[in-house]
Amino acid sequence: MAIQAETVQGFAGLSPIKQVGLLVGLAASIAIGVAIALWSQRPAWSLLYGNLDETDTAQVIDALQQAAIPYRIDEHSGAVLVPADRVHKARLRLAAQGLPRGTGEGFELLEKEPGFGVSQFMENVRYQHALELELARTISTLRNVREARVHLAVPRRSVFLRRQEAPTASVVVSLYAGRTLDDAQVAAIVHLVASSVPRLEPKAVTVVDQNGRLLSAAHGDEDVALTTTQFNYARKLERTYAERIERLLSPLVGEGKVRAQVSADIDFTRVEKTRETFDPDAPALRSEQVVEEDSKNGAGASGVPGTLTNVPPAGGVVSDKGQTVPAAGGGEARSSKRVIRNYEIDRTISHTRLAAGTLRRLSIAVVVDDRQLTGKDGKVTHQPWSDQDLARFTDLVKKAVGYDPRRGDTVQVINASFQPVPEPEPLPDPPLWERPWFWPLVKQALAGVGVLLVLFGVIKPVMRNLAQSGAARQEAALAAAGAAGQLPPGQAGEEGQAGQAALAGPEGEALPAPKKSYEDQLNQAQALVQEDPRRVAQVVKTWMNEDG
Repeated sequence: MAIQAETVQGFAGLSPIKQVGLLVGLAASIAIGVAIALWSQRPAWSLLYGNLDETDTAQVIDALQQAAIPYRIDEHSGAVLVPADRVHKARLRLAAQGLPRGTGEGFELLEKEPGFGVSQFMENVRYQHALELELARTISTLRNVREARVHLAVPRRSVFLRRQEAPTASVVVSLYAGRTLDDAQVAAIVHLVASSVPRLEPKAVTVVDQNGRLLSAAHGDEDVALTTTQFNYARKLERTYAERIERLLSPLVGEGKVRAQVSADIDFTRVEKTRETFDPDAPALRSEQVVEEDSKNGAGASGVPGTLTNVPPAGGVVSDKGQTVPAAGGGEARSSKRVIRNYEIDRTISHTRLAAGTLRRLSIAVVVDDRQLTGKDGKVTHQPWSDQDLARFTDLVKKAVGYDPRRGDTVQVINASFQPVPEPEPLPDPPLWERPWFWPLVKQALAGVGVLLVLFGVIKPVMRNLAQSGAARQEAALAAAGAAGQLPPGQAGEEGQAGQAALAGPEGEALPAPKKSYEDQLNQAQALVQEDPRRVAQVVKTWMNEDG
């Protein structure tokens, strides 16, 4: 209480301007200390999502508020920031709600009320725009694609067939840093867009990345695309054979002690054959036609009316020599038979289309490491494989790949000592300042140092100066009261010296003790206590503090 009273007296002794300045300085110091403490407790902010449109930003903020996740919005870029330790939790929570949509609304545009008086042209434009957004949203789901935009050019259909124009499309993809799209992924994007728009051909789709590079140039040439497919097929077949050989020999020679390379000669020629065969030994009757004629003339007259026709000629018969001789009777008979037979030789027609990708030849090279033997002393030695072992390995390889000597396949297995693989150097420990706990600890330490500087460098010196000023004013007041004879002198010995020290003047010189008897001094002290007990109590406290 003594220090507080002295501080109050010291503050009261200042001028009004100094009092205001002191209060402002103390308030500023306390505010700085509080700000440093809050800064040390403030979490580190990390980027949640950037480059969002206004709709997505509003939806993301609403979801974060419902999940009680603190957030900030960067004033310059508009990015949404959350505490670093809650980034993944926030993204999972937003992903469960389908946020952010990224490319805006797709077919959701068609769900809105179109309004009264909207033309058919505006309806078609809205549908095309919604289709573009849906395609961009689908392409953005690819792993390497960060963002995509699709532009469709769909001409209006004409009633004239000769004026029909095919639609075209353009796709702009923005990839993540350090990632690319291979030919298969570009082809997938092209066919995805072409399949989503009626009458759109894959060759009419253009794909461009964010750097302006044309990615779909190679897909316009079917021959180039076919060559790429053939190359990938050959590499896949070779890799399959090599992995089969290594899996077969690894249990025998040891893991990582066998290397296999396969070269496959593949014929991608498409061959179509049509074959027609005949079997002359197996003729077949296809059709038969038999015609028989039988006619007989009687004895009556016939022919053109006249004198000669009244007497019919005598009939005849056919002799063995093919001549006609008169018949014995009086009539003429005729008979004929004609047979037509069509024979067909056996014929077979076969149409054969050979598939592309016929394996013509295999060349296989296998290298195995020396065998490792462990002696009784635990020492490891290397020993080459014998010829019988290599022959056994060769037979296994031939059986594994379907060796065919008629194709000219070759298999060679050799033994060689592998060079020891150097052990990877251990990663160096990260420096102290790169460890995750370092900067938060530095932040807390700086905050503590800042608060201590404010307390002991600003506030405590000011309070000490005020206390010293108040104590000096009290001593001056007590000295003045002692000079006026209102305080009793100190007792003999140390108490008297302490009393004289308490009644010291402002210059530090002791005042002379009063020349009165003990009863008079006691009466005077009692009267002083009754008149101003507060001042007497302050003096007694001062004595007690000094006696310590």
